[in-house]
Amino acid sequence: MRIPRVFINQKITFSETISLPEDKAHHILHVLRLRVGDQIKLFNNSGLEFKAEITELTKKAVRAQVKDNGQLENDSPLDITLCLAVSRGPHMDFSIQKAVELGVRMIIPIISEFGNVKLTDNRVDNKLSHWTKIIIGAAEQSGRNRLAELQSPVIFNEWMNSESNVTKLILHPGTEQTMSKINIQDNKLTLMIGPEGGFSDLEFQTALENNYIPISLGPRILRTETAVVCGLSNAQQLWGDLN
Repeated sequence: MRIPRVFINQKITFSETISLPEDKAHHILHVLRLRVGDQIKLFNNSGLEFKAEITELTKKAVRAQVKDNGQLENDSPLDITLCLAVSRGPHMDFSIQKAVELGVRMIIPIISEFGNVKLTDNRVDNKLSHWTKIIIGAAEQSGRNRLAELQSPVIFNEWMNSESNVTKLILHPGTEQTMSKINIQDNKLTLMIGPEGGFSDLEFQTALENNYIPISLGPRILRTETAVVCGLSNAQQLWGDLN
């Protein structure tokens, strides 16, 4: 039986008995239906994973004792920043989930001209909270011991003005250049993927002027969420730890 993994935002110490947060306790009690004596794995974004045993269950609380000193982190050696144009609800959720599973270190939501998603201040906070929950769930499921870092949404041109000097790729249908022909610097990569309608001509030209290299994933036009999976899979196969 697969041992459930649980993210908690608190210090974890060997032999300590920990009270799990209410939302995690609810999931263990009412979804997983675990019992006293069952095993779980805990991680807290430190890069370590700890084995623990459930020692106490009540109607609303779960306590578990930490049984080891932690397994070392297992993140990919490839440092990927995903600049992902904000798309409609389920498409964005799926893209973020798969990006975490595929080892992305940082996710930058990009507000683009053809994104068709309007984010007010209140909606930004709600979206960030929602996306963070997706990141945590994907890390729990995929075995990652560190959470992907999520930045606040940024307008396309503002992101261009703040970019660092790393290998930068932008997906663009019709381009002949492929990922396999690229040499990356210092095992770091920024990958930019557009919304359902793609980037505007002006945005694409601006990206080129800021040293983005246009690449193609093949002869067919992919949906945003498909492009995320294909693009990140290619990158991890070429330069990361995906065999």
